[in-house]
Amino acid sequence: MVVGIIGGGASGMAAALAAAEHEGVEVVLMERQARVGRKLQATGNGRCNLTNLHAMEGGYHGSDPSFVSDALTAFDVTDTLEWFRRLGLLTVAEASGRVYPYSDQAGSVVDVLRFALDRSGIRVETGFEATKIRWKEGSFLVESREQAVCCDKLIVACGGLAGTKLGGSMSGYQLLRSLGHHMTKLRPTLVQLKCGWSGVVSLKGVRANCHVTVLRDGVPFAESQGELQFTEYGLSGPVIFEVSRDVCQGKGEWVCQMDFLPLISVQELRCELDRRRENGRAVEDLLVGIVHNRLGRVLTKSIGLSQDRAATSLTDRQLDEVCLALKAFQVTLTEPLGMDSAQVTAGGILTEEFDPHTMESKLVPGLYACGEVLDIDGDCGGYNLQWAWSSGRTAGRSAGEEKR
Repeated sequence: MVVGIIGGGASGMAAALAAAEHEGVEVVLMERQARVGRKLQATGNGRCNLTNLHAMEGGYHGSDPSFVSDALTAFDVTDTLEWFRRLGLLTVAEASGRVYPYSDQAGSVVDVLRFALDRSGIRVETGFEATKIRWKEGSFLVESREQAVCCDKLIVACGGLAGTKLGGSMSGYQLLRSLGHHMTKLRPTLVQLKCGWSGVVSLKGVRANCHVTVLRDGVPFAESQGELQFTEYGLSGPVIFEVSRDVCQGKGEWVCQMDFLPLISVQELRCELDRRRENGRAVEDLLVGIVHNRLGRVLTKSIGLSQDRAATSLTDRQLDEVCLALKAFQVTLTEPLGMDSAQVTAGGILTEEFDPHTMESKLVPGLYACGEVLDIDGDCGGYNLQWAWSSGRTAGRSAGEEKR
């Protein structure tokens, strides 16, 4: 029996290795790029946050988030870490639950998977861009412009549209739709957010640990705490990725409120500012030692304070305004940066058309799908890769063991 897999990313490689574990199964992995795992190599800023110790506790989204339960249970975080250990990858977990390769290099993850593909005798066809799937009862013919692959079972693991510069595309959605499947609207998630505040230009590259609350028409929409990074166009960093899902989608005024000192109360901060007012320093140095120097100066400028003014001349009301700028600074959000910059795609092929126990299509026998091409996306921090491993292993195992 031949199992064909379209897509050599995380879920596709996981599916290929699972299918190849079955005796008498030939596996053909078709990847449109020149090498497998290119997008995986860039994840986590090149570190590859490959799972999260808390991935079994929720953190997934889609029209039916419960769809992930069977696959995550069948191949959970413990199974994933043991699987990678057997493949030769040492890992380390941070206090947050995020798991990284011990080498701190995403290339290590790609390498152990690539070596495993070689050892398993999996036929890898790179430069193979699937353009059409022909299905007749009992077999599939996958065509590219130059060649074709015939298989008994077929797994579509093409990934999503996000990260187009690294290989994200519409191909998986188009191929599955050609076989009768349907999809939801696609949106970028785990993505930077543009804002309407001109001050971000002066803060490009500045990082701050803060608590972020996104408001829609004044009502809290999402919140998180962690590292924020300013860019020339707006806001980035893990804390922004965590709140970015569906922000600026639909009508309303979208605002990001930032508390740059989440561990310090307003009262404590006000007492500290009172003390600093009396020490005779200039306003431009008022917040030195509290926040990044550049951030402190931009915040005090934003409330109209002259930088060379003596802090002793500040009124109580002006100190209250400084407190507010540090504890509840607001900027208007305009739009997400877009699919080119997004790490993950929200939306995708309807999960209700697939069996969550096997990842097999309910419309086309012998057809499977896994990973980001389906209408499932996870929180920032390794959740999406855990879904890739779990759904890919489930699809590959099912395709390899089921006989017709």
